[in-house]
Amino acid sequence: MSRQRGVALISVLLVLSLALLLVGGMLRSHRLLLHSSAQQLQQIELRQLGLAGEAWALAVLEGSALKPSGPVDLSQDWARLKPAFDVADAQLHIDIEDLSGRLNLNALLAQGQIDRVTLGRWTRLLELLDLPSLPLPQVGAVQELSQLRLMPGVDAQVLRRLEPWVALLPREARLNINTAPQLLLMTLEGMEAGPAEALVRQRALNPYASVQAFTSDPLLSGSGLSSHGLGVSSRWFRISVSVIHAGSRLRLASDIERDPVSGRWTIRQRRFLPSTSSEFPR
Repeated sequence: MSRQRGVALISVLLVLSLALLLVGGMLRSHRLLLHSSAQQLQQIELRQLGLAGEAWALAVLEGSALKPSGPVDLSQDWARLKPAFDVADAQLHIDIEDLSGRLNLNALLAQGQIDRVTLGRWTRLLELLDLPSLPLPQVGAVQELSQLRLMPGVDAQVLRRLEPWVALLPREARLNINTAPQLLLMTLEGMEAGPAEALVRQRALNPYASVQAFTSDPLLSGSGLSSHGLGVSSRWFRISVSVIHAGSRLRLASDIERDPVSGRWTIRQRRFLPSTSSEFPR
């Protein structure tokens, strides 16, 4: 009789142990589900904050009264306003960049007659960045910089070096001499570091109203600079929004274009990028 009671007690204990294991597993699954749901909600909130920053930057561009063919320069409101907001326990950093201030690689990638002037500027850019020669095949217009990884000699490290200086715009896009950084001005024919630095300081006070005014500048006398591919206006910009909220970080990069006829702004490309502490804020 006592033996039967002992067996029964052991059976009860086994059942209780199994029940506890099942309950413990259910609780762990529930915690994981709650954690996953919280992360998803947090990502949604980060994206909404990023889009709010994008909308603010678009409003700034629309309020800057940029003319379709008029000069675009760094003295205008869109370039001077680089705010940091605290919104709903979140921090937003917003930046607007003129993509025409970068070297347009589609001028070389697009099929047709080779643009020798732009090719020379590309070669000088690689030299200034201490990168090896990278011939670009005429594969047609490219939309994503990552697509260059398919080309010989282009790896992730090369792309990181190139990214701040190049853009993928329509072939007709011109390099905006009013917004191009000093390094890109140094890719122009006969341009040295000294004159390039002086031109950057000078245009901060008196932006160039035309390419002719730029090429006629006394600082460029005798340089042999070609006006090919140069401009003073732009229709392409990038809005970068960095968001920090509850220990999580997100970057939104939105490339926008202004229609030359209607003047309306459209989003050409929008990318949500997770940010690490080493790359945030940009």
